[in-house]
Amino acid sequence: MKIVIVCYPTFGGSGVLATELGLYLSKKGYEIHFITYKQPVRIQNLTPNLHFHEVHVPNYDLFKYQPYELALSSKMVDVVIKYKIDLLHVHYAIPHAYAAYMSKKMLADEGISIPMITTLHGTDITLVGSHPFYKKAVQFTINHSEYVTAVSKSLKEDTERLFDISNDIKVIPNFVDIKKIKYRNVPCEKGQIAPDDQMIITHISNFRPLKRIIDILKTFKIISEQLNVKLLMVGDGPEKERAKRFCKAHQMEDKVLFLGRSNEIDEILCFSDLFLLPSEQESFGLAALEAMVHSVPVVCSDVGGLPEVIEDGLSGYLCPLGDIKAMAEKAIYILEDPDRHQQFKKQAYNSSEKFDIEKVVIQYEELYKEALQNK
Repeated sequence: MKIVIVCYPTFGGSGVLATELGLYLSKKGYEIHFITYKQPVRIQNLTPNLHFHEVHVPNYDLFKYQPYELALSSKMVDVVIKYKIDLLHVHYAIPHAYAAYMSKKMLADEGISIPMITTLHGTDITLVGSHPFYKKAVQFTINHSEYVTAVSKSLKEDTERLFDISNDIKVIPNFVDIKKIKYRNVPCEKGQIAPDDQMIITHISNFRPLKRIIDILKTFKIISEQLNVKLLMVGDGPEKERAKRFCKAHQMEDKVLFLGRSNEIDEILCFSDLFLLPSEQESFGLAALEAMVHSVPVVCSDVGGLPEVIEDGLSGYLCPLGDIKAMAEKAIYILEDPDRHQQFKKQAYNSSEKFDIEKVVIQYEELYKEALQNK
């Protein structure tokens, strides 16, 4: 089966999931063609079953904003015709599903009918998609996709609440490749980050306002007054400079490390002791799941799809949104007793196993087969 995957090539959850899905499928014998504006960050090497097609957008002075959607839809048409693609799998409604619909219409003029699967990831619905400027277009593309999936039950409910949806939405959760992590040979050493007797608390995100970065620092400040801990802030975004100013104002610069964007997430998580995620919205919480695979318990806000990932009191704790005191108390409770901490670490890993890639990707494969049978 030949599949086009359209996604963002960046560190965000939708790009990570789409890339890992394509990599896994290519190893199973599927011919995968990624189409995006640069090579996805998690693709190291291309193979006979793994291809990348770059979207080039000519820079014309006539346009204030260059028309990426037009270039993307044209590239999809070219790739489908040249490589005899069987189906399109697009991740993120805007602009990918919209461009894919246009490519389908252009292909129809060539006598080519190709099914389209749209996977919704979160902010394409709850933030961007619900904006009045985009809402009609998002609703249209969802309803004109042959198949629609969402990464959590919460996101499905949000989509049906925010839009007039006539299409059925199937929930297929995010996933992690547990075997790839479990059998890594890289030593887990934190020596350059912190001394052995200091515990590591980690946060990984794009540092947007909805991640509530200052809440993380306020929570950590309370924890650090009782325990010997260090905070690793991994990622980059608009809230980073504000966070640095907060650390300076509260004399926390020696306890908080800003590591920027990193391709070494596994190395960082392997020596982390706790993961903090106080977001005001998470359609799934892939970063939390990746922490759990490394046996890192999670303390997070009780929002969106996080209750579908975190088992409260087992793999970590769910706290009311914005309740810094509660998050600090739960974090201290997990970390202060070594035996209790080890139990939470074990439970976090056990909880992650239901999201293993082998158990989840088969649901996409079944959907692909159904799409081709009903073509």
